[in-house]
Amino acid sequence: MQSNWQQGTSKKRIIALALATLSMAPGPLVVGGSLAIAPVVQAATISTGYTQQSGGTVQFYANGGTWADIHYTVAGGGQLNVRMTNSGTNNTYTVTGIPAGAVVRYSFTVGQADGSAQDTAWAQFTYSGAATPTPTPAPTPAPTPAPTPVPTPAPTPTPAPTPAASYGATQLSGGVVAFYANGGTWADIHYTVNGGGQLNVRMTNSGTNNTYQISGLANGAVVAYSFTIGQANGSATDTAQQTLTYAGATPTPAPTPAPTPAPTPAPTPAPTPAPTPAPTPAPTPAPTPAPTPAPTPTPAPTPSGPVDFGPNVLIFDPGMPAATIQSQVDTVFNNQVTNQFGTQRYAFLFKPGNYGVSVNVGFYTEVLGLGASPDSTNLQDVHVEADWLANGNATQNFWRAAANLAVTPVSGTDRWAVSQAAPLRRMHIKGGVTLCSPYCGWSSGGFISDTVIDGQISSGSQQQWISRNSQWGSWVGGVWNMVFVGDVNPPAGAWPNPPYTVVPQTPVVREKPFLQIDANGNYSVFVPALTSNTQGTTWYNKTPAGTAVPISQFYVAKETVDTAQTLNAALAAGKHILFTPGVYHLNDTLRVNNPNTIILGLGIATLEADSGQDIMDVADVDGVKVAGLLFDAGAQTSPALLKIGQSVTGVSHAANPVSLHDLYFRIGGVQAASATQTLVVNSNNVIGDNFWLWRADHGNGVGWTVNPATNGLVVNGDNATMYGLAVEHYEQFQTLWNGNGGRVYFYQSEAPYDVAQQSDWMYNGENGYASYKVSNNVTTHQAWGVGVYCFFNTNNAIILNNGFEAPQTAGVKFTDLTTVSLGGVGTITHVINNTGATANTASQISTLNTYP
Repeated sequence: MQSNWQQGTSKKRIIALALATLSMAPGPLVVGGSLAIAPVVQAATISTGYTQQSGGTVQFYANGGTWADIHYTVAGGGQLNVRMTNSGTNNTYTVTGIPAGAVVRYSFTVGQADGSAQDTAWAQFTYSGAATPTPTPAPTPAPTPAPTPVPTPAPTPTPAPTPAASYGATQLSGGVVAFYANGGTWADIHYTVNGGGQLNVRMTNSGTNNTYQISGLANGAVVAYSFTIGQANGSATDTAQQTLTYAGATPTPAPTPAPTPAPTPAPTPAPTPAPTPAPTPAPTPAPTPAPTPAPTPTPAPTPSGPVDFGPNVLIFDPGMPAATIQSQVDTVFNNQVTNQFGTQRYAFLFKPGNYGVSVNVGFYTEVLGLGASPDSTNLQDVHVEADWLANGNATQNFWRAAANLAVTPVSGTDRWAVSQAAPLRRMHIKGGVTLCSPYCGWSSGGFISDTVIDGQISSGSQQQWISRNSQWGSWVGGVWNMVFVGDVNPPAGAWPNPPYTVVPQTPVVREKPFLQIDANGNYSVFVPALTSNTQGTTWYNKTPAGTAVPISQFYVAKETVDTAQTLNAALAAGKHILFTPGVYHLNDTLRVNNPNTIILGLGIATLEADSGQDIMDVADVDGVKVAGLLFDAGAQTSPALLKIGQSVTGVSHAANPVSLHDLYFRIGGVQAASATQTLVVNSNNVIGDNFWLWRADHGNGVGWTVNPATNGLVVNGDNATMYGLAVEHYEQFQTLWNGNGGRVYFYQSEAPYDVAQQSDWMYNGENGYASYKVSNNVTTHQAWGVGVYCFFNTNNAIILNNGFEAPQTAGVKFTDLTTVSLGGVGTITHVINNTGATANTASQISTLNTYP
């Protein structure tokens, strides 16, 4: 991912990050682990209750109403009345800082669309978790969602009483003001609107940064505010009160023209933009405490009909008013548009039918049709814009997806301006698609499979891309590395100008499993059949081959309920696992031992290692499918995040291989984290389909010794096949291939940015570690469309001797290789095995058609 190189200027980068912090509104709580759940059923359609969680936290819920208020007291204190956060008919609110042993009394007012409301009886419980300071609870803004904030730079902060602190406010459009108080381990904001009652709110904390938003302000509203900023040593400072008069968005400076020209349908490479040094990473937040293990239950059966997917799954049917659906998806997008390292996760499930709805897809959001065919579910637009960073920059548009939908763009052309970890799968776009912003700012994608696009794809500024088993009217554009495998109507041209690598047929693949619903309302997961030597989609003008597995055979996991213990109990009982959206904090390895097990995540469900363990180990068995998950390293070093096969056994799984789909791995970015290796493949015949393995180069917890990781992908098994492999910033060999018969279709990798001294980064007396290393004992290996880039901004004098290294033997073949010095910052001396021209400041791109 070329984020740092592609920011334009460091000032723009800082403004973008400041905006990302200031414009995040608090969303539904996502905290792993729970201590107890105590539901109270009030009526047939209303359920209320609470979940005790570790760290002094309780999440309340009131479901079955269009809005809800919670009324509560803690330890006999004053009563607080708060509008809960609404998502459809689900309402949640979280209270933090509750001391152990405190008595919490609560009741709810639950409102309906017809204007009626119901008060529940008062109830109470004693909090049993760890004690933390009691914060001032935060009232949730009124339920009317605010429009998407106009991105504006943060104002110059008001000087704080201590040199380390800064605080202030930013006016955003749509009646929104974003407050910030940085330099403290916690902060409260105290404010009034138009002279009304004072509200005191504990702000959302990330490291030493604290943010909070209010919405619903009218033009001319006078807001008076001050802060209390607390420190780790127990001290706190009150700031002087300030006032602002709301006048809409803070004026935005005129935009700097985009450094990349608007896309012209031509197959010539776009110019290489100038780089910018990476910003100083934000402070590392404290790790989320590991959940208290719950008693291992006997997994309850999941019905085949109505299913409780939890509060982070929004299910729509064509009988709902389009305005209602639009409001709900817009509300989620407004929360997620800049939420790059947040904990909120969402899935939108559209039942078969037609919808006059446009879905703008933000971070950690997955948009899915539930029909047997993409054409069963029709929307107006499903799109990703690149308007939250300066100059239409899409290089940080990660972790989102759309699948199994038909889209008829209102303008005739949809936009999917993304980088890694943002696939389009099983789509029918009845028009064209552009893969970059209107300004064609930088973009670093990407992946399309099993998709039909009736019109033209314009790749614009996309530096690299893989399209597999898809078709379109035409394709234009390409910068460095565009790979087409098993596509109908691939573009013509001879690599490297244009940079097209065309493989006529896909040798072996199984498409990603997906959730569907039948006419009777029964859910199932459809598992596409294994196919060989294919071209085109599995579904267009044909009947898909595969098997529908009833949802009753799945354990439906929820982040506030499940632990490693409950999940392993379900796996041991023979269940498949469907992870609903959320962040799952795990203190033990998930063990997938049964053949043909399906592990499917919705909404970029995230599994985090809290105890320095492997997150998931899959036994050396047939037919396991793992799909749609983000694996996050924790503060303690994990040996690996995902392991396929405990050891190399030599057993063939060619008839029914393990297949891995849309899997993403992250070390750092959220917090300081560490893993020795990331994905280890010991089994034979494994199929990989769209991976991003990322040692973070920006965010929190970033640095050579802060988020160390040795290797990304390690393949020890034979006959593994990978489509769409991106591995970035690891400290030694990023991809290490020890097995025979490996095949890779598309590879994208950046060397680590943060090498400080050449002497720290040497292998066998040579400069650096090749990004892609095929071990000397390997006799057969093939790769098509592969690129390695460098951006040594910590020390521009760093040199990487070879982008690729492999045995020089007839059975090892590379086709269409590229090395790039991004902006000329750093040097890659050779492409492969001391062969190929140097990429450096003088000549930034080097290519080889074949090797040997």
